[in-house]
Amino acid sequence: MLRGRSLSVTSLTGLPQWEVEELPVEDLLLFEVAWEVTNKVGGIYTVIQTKARTTADEWGDNYFLIGPYFEQNMKTQVEKCEPANDAVRRAVDIMNKHGCQVHFGRWLIEGSPYVVLFDIGFSAWNLDRWKGDLWEACSVGIPYHDREANDMLIFGSLTAWFLKEVTDHADGKHVIAQFHEWQAGTGLILSRARNLPIATIFTTHATLLGRYLCAANIDFYNHLDKFNIDKEAGERQIYHRYCMERASVHCAHVFTTVSEITAVEAEHMLKRKPDVVTPNGLNVKKFSAMHEFQNLHAMYKARIQEFVRGHFYGHLDFDLEKTLFFFIAGRYEFSNKGADIFLESLSRLNFLLRMHKSDVTVVVFFIMPAKTNNFNVETLKGQAVRKQLWDIAHSVKEKFGKKLYDALLRGEMPDMNNILDRDDLTIMKRAIFSTQRQSLPPVTTHNMMDDSTDPILSTIRRIGLFNSRTDRVKVILHPEFLSSTSPLLPMDYEEFVRGCHLGVFPSYYEPWGYTPGIYIVDRRFRSPDDSCNQLTKFLYGFCKQSRRQRIIQRNRTERLSDLLDWRYLGRYYQHARHLTLSRAFPDKFHVESTSPPTTEGFKYPRPSSVPPSPTGSQVSSPQSSDVEDEDEDERYNEEEEAERDRLNIKSPFSLGQVPYGKKKLHGEYKN
Repeated sequence: MLRGRSLSVTSLTGLPQWEVEELPVEDLLLFEVAWEVTNKVGGIYTVIQTKARTTADEWGDNYFLIGPYFEQNMKTQVEKCEPANDAVRRAVDIMNKHGCQVHFGRWLIEGSPYVVLFDIGFSAWNLDRWKGDLWEACSVGIPYHDREANDMLIFGSLTAWFLKEVTDHADGKHVIAQFHEWQAGTGLILSRARNLPIATIFTTHATLLGRYLCAANIDFYNHLDKFNIDKEAGERQIYHRYCMERASVHCAHVFTTVSEITAVEAEHMLKRKPDVVTPNGLNVKKFSAMHEFQNLHAMYKARIQEFVRGHFYGHLDFDLEKTLFFFIAGRYEFSNKGADIFLESLSRLNFLLRMHKSDVTVVVFFIMPAKTNNFNVETLKGQAVRKQLWDIAHSVKEKFGKKLYDALLRGEMPDMNNILDRDDLTIMKRAIFSTQRQSLPPVTTHNMMDDSTDPILSTIRRIGLFNSRTDRVKVILHPEFLSSTSPLLPMDYEEFVRGCHLGVFPSYYEPWGYTPGIYIVDRRFRSPDDSCNQLTKFLYGFCKQSRRQRIIQRNRTERLSDLLDWRYLGRYYQHARHLTLSRAFPDKFHVESTSPPTTEGFKYPRPSSVPPSPTGSQVSSPQSSDVEDEDEDERYNEEEEAERDRLNIKSPFSLGQVPYGKKKLHGEYKN
């Protein structure tokens, strides 16, 4: 995957080592609080979802997630059940008896963690009273017109109330509560203001003001120490939100963030240096053989190809076997997420492919949720036409096969002129006529609410990528998150990613929460035009690779995925929990050193094999994906490459003692 903005890494010696005493998890309760528990908004949902299995393995029934209740999410993602823990059961019952709606169950993801969900709307009648509580706690007032901030106050107040009831009935167990982002921060502020006996962690995945400043096209990273924070927040009418975020940071026993660059940002924006950097990981699924994930790629690619056949009906004059699928996904933050530079690079890539008369076609998906009315009629019609043609082809094939079978049974060579009758030919001609269309394939799958001002659509109009026959780069905006239940593109995000060839994330504002990059576009020390040219060069080089070269890269990436597994990176979270216990309950818990580990020494080893980059092993001209180079077999040996990668993977992870819980060895988890 391509990723935006370069990082400066000062040490490449491997992961840092630290040792902490094991914690008696049976005497602890762990709560994680986030607005994105069962509620997909952005990357935090993925962080919590993928980390749940590892955390549940360590904490068992003493691990709980707290989030907002949405009826549809509850119906499709949560299995209701009764709390097994007495303190949690009592807290739920008490709150329900006092006019709240608290739902409890298991989240149907890997690990099946318990979830506690609060109905925000049902408790909105308490809003004015809770605004007063927040003012008394930290002198922060929330305007009545900021509905999102008001919802977060209700959510935080319910969280603090719930944690109070839990600690009142905890029967000697110590409670750890980790709050993600400013949306959950009110619960932390109120918990500390009421002196609840809990150890608190606040994790920021990106600073609120940082997002706004970068969206305004400000040279953010090179001027971090020069901003007047209060003035900037006030001018953007988010001063109250900024105060909520900053108060949460300073109230927490331990403050963490997801990367070194965000730690620097947080120190300037929020005026506190993070205690621990907790890099986000992945729930890596291992395969017994390399060809298994290649088969998954082929299977999911075929499903994307089916969608493309329908979307481009009547204009399907390009070879799908020589078509590459690129994508960008995430929040609809046009500049922050790099959609602007990506579109400009695609325009230049289109020019290069046309100029060099390449037979490679690139279909690019923008998976970014935006306000829509419904599916685009032309898009739905395309899938209907595709299905109709498929049914006709199967019907004719069955008749053809039966006549052929009967002729062979009689010992005769079939008369090919009589295999298809006039009715069959008429049906096929009508099917061909039905594929004719007077318009170009749409660039969006939905009817956009703000079509005329939408940044992506406006840029597409400016650069002229309208999916015409001469364009070698085709663009499809899918303005909602992917789902396996969608009538249009029925695929989950993970399946879609496996089916694509390349993900491109040239973000400017990049906390490095997710989608870590293999090829890095420098957006800090280059001009936008230079960054765009660099990205275009990467993309064009990838288009010139042979199918074998792409397979080599995919194999290497799959092997190195262990580096980002939660089994390893989850240990940073373990350290943060131990540290917060030692600060909240110093008479009960102790760490030898409060100097936390950082990720400065984190090493992503790079094998010496080819191709080292898209342009490092490219051939002289664009070519078919099936073209093989005999010399390539001589200079690349899959087994030797795999052995080098295995050695590289093992070396960085000599972490010493596992912080607590059952000691697990490398590879012990079964996926």
